[in-house]
Order: sequence, then structure tokens, then C-alpha cells
Amino acid sequence: MRKSIVAVVGRPNVGKSTIFNRLVGERISIVEDTPGVTRDRIYSQAEWLTTEFNLIDTGGIELGDEPLLVKMREQADVAIQEADVIIFMVNGREGITAADEEVAKILYKSNKPVVLAVNKVDNPEMREAIYEFYSLGFGEPFPISGTHGLGLGDLLDQVVSYFPTLDTDVHDEDTIYFSLIGRPNVGKSSLVNAILHEERVIVSEIAGTTRDAVDTPFTKDDQDYVIIDTAGMRKRGKIYEATERYSVLRALKAIERSDVVLTLIDAETGIIEQDKKIAGYAHQAGKAVVIVVNKWDTVNSDEKAMKDFEQKVRVHFPFLDYAPIVFLSALTKKRIHTLIPQIKLASENHALRVETNVLNDVIMDAVAMNPTPTMNGKRLKVLYATQVAVQPPTFVVFVNDPELMHFTYERFLENRIRDAFGFEGTPIKIYARRRG
Repeated sequence: MRKSIVAVVGRPNVGKSTIFNRLVGERISIVEDTPGVTRDRIYSQAEWLTTEFNLIDTGGIELGDEPLLVKMREQADVAIQEADVIIFMVNGREGITAADEEVAKILYKSNKPVVLAVNKVDNPEMREAIYEFYSLGFGEPFPISGTHGLGLGDLLDQVVSYFPTLDTDVHDEDTIYFSLIGRPNVGKSSLVNAILHEERVIVSEIAGTTRDAVDTPFTKDDQDYVIIDTAGMRKRGKIYEATERYSVLRALKAIERSDVVLTLIDAETGIIEQDKKIAGYAHQAGKAVVIVVNKWDTVNSDEKAMKDFEQKVRVHFPFLDYAPIVFLSALTKKRIHTLIPQIKLASENHALRVETNVLNDVIMDAVAMNPTPTMNGKRLKVLYATQVAVQPPTFVVFVNDPELMHFTYERFLENRIRDAFGFEGTPIKIYARRRG
């Protein structure tokens, strides 16, 4: 089931980025008093009570025809179009401005649920100032303070009440969903066609031909799959055409719906910085990943060249050291048969559950082999471990003091778990918790 999408919109300098950071629990958006600092949509995940959702911070909607203001308005329009619910933020200290009224006109046309948040209401004496905002026509205004975190609970209760029922999956639970991500013209649509052995998707030399995510079910060796083709993800500064502005967010939606994500690399042009950013989306989402080096027919494709290229991939993608690498050519179908088995293996490992007693045997053997570290004269004690979730496999290690768990020792335990149980193709998460 995909998560609902919430967009935070409003004119510049009303505190959108401050609220965004509060809701996601991290300082992701740059917060400055200069209007227009947030120039692009910024995506992250947030949670209220037991409900998770995706949150979009936007550049302020502002009148004017200057190129930057036009781009910011376009970016906000994209967020509005993609959102299930919109938080419309205004400044309680300044009252309604002409720019607020113009933003309201844009939101009227969206036909989306809008929750009006009056920010910078930092004390009870200011509460009466919110009543003038009823005239904007979005119902009850919610007084909040981004600086002090006041009023956010009531605001989020209202936002979550508008979330639609999004679980529309009609496929069997054993079906493996996988998506293809990568920069434009890396060969995603060609790979879809090669897998399906028929022209289900238009293939073009023009970068960015695929504008949306497309689901195609198929069966291979009695296993059901759904393949999700996505629009290529361009750098933020290169999203010019109106039809392309949606591609990144839609690709993120496809990743979210996937069990396995194929990260495509162009063997002909090599690895570029954008490849790393795109792969990072799948890793951060906790999805199983298979790295696919496409167009392998266009380069010197002997065994040595393959090993050399694999080493480059490992250097450039250290955060995907668990992901298998498949070399193939979607055009000639060379080595295409090696892909589906890796997808299936990655999916199985992504859902793998380990017995607690076996897990603890591995953990205790690891501790005996490499004693726990000390900090300020106090030694970390590992008491026991258990697996608490799958997709991705998630483990809780109970210790005497979580502060003593250094990330290097956590990584050591992860490596021992991988040595014992495999988990090829999937990230695993480890959390240190105090017993009781």
C-alpha cells in the first residue's frame, strides 16, 4: 500500500521549511529568513501516530514573471498536483496578504483537500488573530508555531483524516513487484521489452520518452511478477518540460511500491554522480536492490573488463555493497537470463526471517570473536538479539547501554549476520536497545 502524499505550500517566508523539519524529525530543508531559499521540492517521510506519509516541502508560490519565481511556482504546482492533501501555510503575524489570496486561488483549482495552517502563533494572546483567515475559504484555520512545535497535533489529525484508502493492489501477496530506475536514456524501456519478449513499452532514442509509471504483470517459472517502468530521473535543475516535472516523484512512488528495485547504469557512458543519487532513493527506502549494468554489448565485455567495472561500481556505490551486479544488454538480450533469478533471490532475502535462537548463536559467536568496545571506562554488553521485521530485515540488539554501541561495531555485527544468513540483495537494519 503506497503512502499518502502531503504538500506544504504557501508564499515565501511563512515557515514552511521549519514545519517540514519538525514533521520529518530532521533538519533537511535549509531554514533562513531570506524569502525563496527553498527553490525545489524536497521529499521525505513523516509519521503521525501510526500513519506514515510522504511530505513535500516546496519553494514559496510568489507572483511575478522573474525566471526564479516562475520556476518556484511551477515546482509548487507539481507538488499540488501530486499531493493527496495540501497544507496551506500563512503567517499569523502579518495577516492575509495579496500573495496569500493568489495562493488560495491556485489551491481552489486543485480540488484537493486543503488544511489551513496559521504559523507563528507563538502565544495564546495571538489566537484571536487567526479568525481573519476564515475569509480564505478553507474552513477552520489551525494556529501553530513551527519554532516551538505548538498546535501540530491538531493540524496533523485533520490532515490524516483526509487520507484516501490507497490499498488497491489486486495481485496475489506472493507476487514480486520490481521497478526500474535510472537516469534518462539508460535503457529502462528496452529492458522491460527484453524481459517481456514483446513490445509492451514504447522505446525511443529521445531521453525521457516514458513519462509515467506503468505496471505490467507477467509469470516466469511459476512465479508471478509485476514490473513497474518509470520515467527517467533528471537532475533537479534540469526538469524543464511540464510533462517531465512529475518524473522524480512518480519514480519515488514506484520505488515505494516495489519489493525489488533495479538500478540501471549505462556501461557506455559510465557512472556519473546522478547515478549515485538515484540509487540512494532505493537504498533509503529500504528496498532490495539489484544493480544492472546495461548496454554491455557496446564495450569491451570480456571477463577482465567485467571485473574492472564491478570494482568501479563498488567504489562508487559503497552503500549498496549488498546488491548483486548483473551485466547485460537489453538490446541484444545478451545475459538477460541472469536477471530474473537475481530479482527473485533479492526478494526472498528481503522477506527472510531468522529464528531467534540461531540468530543469537551467531551474535554471541561474533562477540566472542571480537569483544565489545569500551567507552569512558564502560564496556558494551550484548545481551541478546531478535528480528522484529522483514522487508527489510530488521534486528534489535538488546544491550546494557545503547550509547556504547559504536557504528563500527554495529557494522561488524551486520557483516556477521550477512556471513551467516546471506541477505544478498537486501539492506538490513540493526537497532541497539536497552533491555526492559
